[in-house]
Amino acid sequence: MEEHSDRLDVQLSVGDQVVLMRVAGEVDIATVAAFRSALWSAPVRPVLQVDLSELRLLSAAGVRTLLAAHLRVRARGGELVLVDPSPVVARVLRATGLHRVMPILEPARVVEAARRPTAATAHLQLVA
Repeated sequence: MEEHSDRLDVQLSVGDQVVLMRVAGEVDIATVAAFRSALWSAPVRPVLQVDLSELRLLSAAGVRTLLAAHLRVRARGGELVLVDPSPVVARVLRATGLHRVMPILEPARVVEAARRPTAATAHLQLVA
């Protein structure tokens, strides 16, 4: 599944145990609804990884959405993991304390995790 607009692009890769959501662009008041929709519609797996390496902006609305998604995934017995946040996003995560609430996967561990086979890949298209 793929979700794309001029300011936000979300792609989803679905495996047996892990869903990897790649988020690129900006998450702000104009795009947060599409971001939330992508998070909420992700298939249920034990781990939801959100790759933030290509995210240029994460607003307060985006932080609230990540926290709500973290709580939602945890309530189902899963884990939401942030993957390789861009430097700007990493500063937001530190400033808000979100880095203490949910795990952040470092780039070296991302390469290792990417080597694991996945069952299927799907793309979700959302328009913000």
